[in-house]
Amino acid sequence: IVRATTPIFTVLIYRLGYARTYSTPTYLSLIPTIAGVAFATYGDYYFTPLGFLLTALGALLAAVKTVTANRIQTGRLRLGALDILYRMSPLALVQAVGYAYLSGEVGALRRHAVVLRGEVTAAEASGLLANAVIAFALNVASFTANKTAGGLTMSVAAVLKQILTIILGILLFRVKIGPLNAFGEFLLLLIPPSPFLYPNHSPHPGIILTLLGTAWYGKVELDSKQRSSISTSSSSSLKQPKSHLPLQNPPQPPLTPGVESAKGPAWRLV
Repeated sequence: IVRATTPIFTVLIYRLGYARTYSTPTYLSLIPTIAGVAFATYGDYYFTPLGFLLTALGALLAAVKTVTANRIQTGRLRLGALDILYRMSPLALVQAVGYAYLSGEVGALRRHAVVLRGEVTAAEASGLLANAVIAFALNVASFTANKTAGGLTMSVAAVLKQILTIILGILLFRVKIGPLNAFGEFLLLLIPPSPFLYPNHSPHPGIILTLLGTAWYGKVELDSKQRSSISTSSSSSLKQPKSHLPLQNPPQPPLTPGVESAKGPAWRLV
């Protein structure tokens, strides 16, 4: 539930750091999106004060990372996804090796003589290569989507990812969820449960609420971008230079006496 508050931190960062505001429907669409996660995870809350603070700090840092990635690509630098990875990958490597040493992973690697001798099977090497390719593709897709959609949209998509994780847990591992409350029963009157998706129990209201909230947010953002595109095209057409307009009375070269003219006395070209 704390992780689901990342869109709130994203809005605050844009509001305080860049003086950017959103429309009222955008703010309202975030309410069911975040509240749905609270419903979906209700009854599974247990934490310590330190754990809560660290989780809240993680949500804040996730919002900072999302906004920073968007500003690097759309602000003054305007770097592409591959440019960012080219500059950040060496730093990430140093960070990962440092954490691996502090956590004891390097010492555990030394104890595996098979790895040190290079006796790695083709399947294991293929698995490591596939993992690297997937991680690279994930980063490229994430940066590209961030540049196109924006930081707040990426934060909302992260909340939707949490709900999709719960749905996959229900489908693949038969994860049991709590009983429906009154609000959930009202939702089930609008959206009947599907025995194909939920063979053992009805869908949790939080799942439906978040799905509806993200759909509402997507509709609001799409309408906003369409209105912005129309206003930009209309303003650009009004600001066309006058030289592009056809001249009704094009200027004529000066004439001097001595040359016959069809519409007046004889004049001569200078």
